[in-house]
Amino acid sequence: MDESQWISIFLQYLMIERHYSELTKKAYEEDILEFKKFLEETGEASFKAVTLSDVRIYLGLLNEKQLSRNSVSRKISSMRAFYQFLLKDQLVEDNPFSYIHLKKKSLRLPRFFYEKEMEALFTAVKGDRLLDFRNEALLEVLYGTGIRVSECSNIQIKDLDFELGVLLVHGKGNKERYVPFGHYAAIAIKEYLEKCRTPLMTKYHKEHPYLFVNHYGDQITPTGIEYVLNQVIKKSSLTSNIHPHMLRHTFATHLLNNGADMRTVQELLGHASLSSTQIYAHVTKEHLQKNYRQFHPRA
Repeated sequence: MDESQWISIFLQYLMIERHYSELTKKAYEEDILEFKKFLEETGEASFKAVTLSDVRIYLGLLNEKQLSRNSVSRKISSMRAFYQFLLKDQLVEDNPFSYIHLKKKSLRLPRFFYEKEMEALFTAVKGDRLLDFRNEALLEVLYGTGIRVSECSNIQIKDLDFELGVLLVHGKGNKERYVPFGHYAAIAIKEYLEKCRTPLMTKYHKEHPYLFVNHYGDQITPTGIEYVLNQVIKKSSLTSNIHPHMLRHTFATHLLNNGADMRTVQELLGHASLSSTQIYAHVTKEHLQKNYRQFHPRA
């Protein structure tokens, strides 16, 4: 098999056998092509001939570019997976990337909103304008389900079951899961459908299955959702910045702080392993103090 085919066969493997998403596949492709360019520029264009020394030179080049530790780690991880695939198919004799072990980044606790801050956001999002109903529904869904912003953008109306109060979520790697949504979210969605989505779709003669739309009636993008949330926080009394993922962090933190077990939160978030969820095992200082006062005999 010609080396020029190796990349496309690996990417096909990621999609068909590993069920990776298009975005993940694209990230792998970019990382591999970047390494291939490095090989060509250094006069060694063959994947077969790569040694540990070449990998170390490449690692040094990445560090010179002052990339974040996460970015460097991801690029090396992509190449390690690529070579592991080639090794398994006996296309190469060694995986030179398997000898590189990068120091893990120090753990950063996820930023989240306190319950009073969430109340301030819900107050700020209230309004009678057409798009206010959409913005409120967006906030209710993101906080009430903990789904990713890309998953929110791709919700279709048929994915909602109001009777059971569950939402079918199409997650990373084409994995599906059911996530419950509460009374507040249900009311906000129904009001949005009636007072915003239907009028916009009618006005602009649009027809598509997606739940959340922009001001022209088209499917809203993840960037569009981020813009909406930035406008909401500007209207609120809060001084902090907002990112859609903060609502996911808040969802997980509030569940754990109120007694939910880790496995349940893992399932709701759609994490493949419990280790991804364990970052939320922290609790707020307020919660720690409350428990200390309640349970310690000398508090």
